[in-house]
Amino acid sequence: MVYDVIVIGVGSMGSATCYQLASRGAKVLGIEQFGISHENGSHTGQSRIIRKAYFEHSDYVPLLHKSYEGWRALEKATSMQFYWKTGLAYFGPEHDEMLQSVQKSADLYNLKIEHKEYDQYTKLWPQFSVPKDYQCIFEPEAGFVTPERGIKTYTEFAKQKGAEIHINEQVLHWESHSNFVTVTTNLRTYQASRIIFTSGAFTDQLLALKVKLKVTRQYLGWVNPNNNLKYNVGNMPCWLMTDEGKEGAFYGFPQMPEVVGGPQGIKFGYHHPGEIFDEVEDKEILVKEEARLNEFLRQYFTKVNRKIETIKSCKYTYTPDEHFIVDLLPDMSERVVIACGFSGHGFKFSPVIGEALADLALEGGSDLPIGFLGLGRFSLLSPMLQ
Repeated sequence: MVYDVIVIGVGSMGSATCYQLASRGAKVLGIEQFGISHENGSHTGQSRIIRKAYFEHSDYVPLLHKSYEGWRALEKATSMQFYWKTGLAYFGPEHDEMLQSVQKSADLYNLKIEHKEYDQYTKLWPQFSVPKDYQCIFEPEAGFVTPERGIKTYTEFAKQKGAEIHINEQVLHWESHSNFVTVTTNLRTYQASRIIFTSGAFTDQLLALKVKLKVTRQYLGWVNPNNNLKYNVGNMPCWLMTDEGKEGAFYGFPQMPEVVGGPQGIKFGYHHPGEIFDEVEDKEILVKEEARLNEFLRQYFTKVNRKIETIKSCKYTYTPDEHFIVDLLPDMSERVVIACGFSGHGFKFSPVIGEALADLALEGGSDLPIGFLGLGRFSLLSPMLQ
């Protein structure tokens, strides 16, 4: 079979890309080695925070504006909800780097944020037990999006527009020729004009990149509070909190609406690189990570009186600078496109990354502001990091 574009990996970015390509009339094949939405990648866990006051890097903000538009467009097309506007509370000590970066992005792009005093936020959200010297920035337009639900919907809509999606099929080999690419799986060989790799934690197995990617196992916990405070959407925002003296930040969500599905209770996790991923899970690490989450729960929540009842893990894929890679592979005649290294903060960008990858595959470039995510930036890094 001959296609215009083959997409390798139909997960967070691949499903949106298949949808974008098929919407533009391209003959598309998506190949997924597992099922559509699974627990072997990065999208496990029911919910992902979406926000614009981006502390990781302010250059992401224009892409986030487009991504919000994309989620709204998907909701309009499907009459389904994928984005819940709960607001997001950022907590941290005075002069905290995360809070300063949130403020910087908000100032640069005129984003709406609110500064709340201790008496205000403890009255608004009595669920939290926060130190009195902690500052709070509230981003009202933030909230959460639903990964499994989004991936399944993008895939179904891509199929309705003519995309061919193969599941439980593993890529064994691929090759770029002067005028086409070939992909060989455990079932057959395909040919296309272009190929897009959205293969997440499996990218290193398929591509010999000069950039080192690090794959880690990250843990997510759910707990059903044992008190009378309200933890549902409408009474509690999403949140990000610095635990003074520790790197990274803890984050979490209100209880999900029933339509979202998944584990019950409030979900939270630790946003910081975990241990290098190994197929055989280290039980000692699991115990340590569960203890870390339980300790945070006891310290920063008001009389929850429960320990984690459900714990799951997903994979983060990090680049050396922890920013995404979205680019054409060099020396491949613009036939090979790559998107990887979403480092635990990528899912919210699925709609706009899907657009960008479709642009790169069909047009050889994109008007979207993705230049800062190109491979060229790594030529400036130490050879040890590349």
